[in-house]
Amino acid sequence: MESDEALVADLARGEESALRELLRRYERPLSHFIFRHTRGQDVEDLYQETWLRVAKQAVRFDSTKRFSTWLFQIALNLCRDWHRRSVPAGDATAEPVATSDLARREAAMDAAALLANLPEAQREVVILRYYHDMTEEETASILDCPKGTVKSRMHHAMARLAALVRKEAS
Repeated sequence: MESDEALVADLARGEESALRELLRRYERPLSHFIFRHTRGQDVEDLYQETWLRVAKQAVRFDSTKRFSTWLFQIALNLCRDWHRRSVPAGDATAEPVATSDLARREAAMDAAALLANLPEAQREVVILRYYHDMTEEETASILDCPKGTVKSRMHHAMARLAALVRKEAS
């Protein structure tokens, strides 16, 4: 199986099959990433724009870096632009994957509502680290900040989330 980085090199040479394989590999994680950042609004548009940029900029990809980091950087920048242009009116509690388990759905709704109360910088760190299982280094690279900043934002986010949970429980 070819690495993601090799597929981007193939894409840069015009091989459409490379793009199809990357789409297959990242369809779900990228869709969920965008969904969580936009609360379900304009997911398809942002998803398509992300892949358009990947295809157009494949020749500029630094093969010494991880493709997933580059991909999520592109998507994050598009989500940030989207936030600047519009105020999402969507349901912050919507769950991207349908499930019949009521308890799981309620937990997801609670988590989404709590995340919505975090400042954007803290929310981004939590989403990347916990929802997408990125390392601190990958998160720092995607957010273009030092690893210490990622740790600090995560610390403050967890403290804020704990305070919110305590407040709801009382």
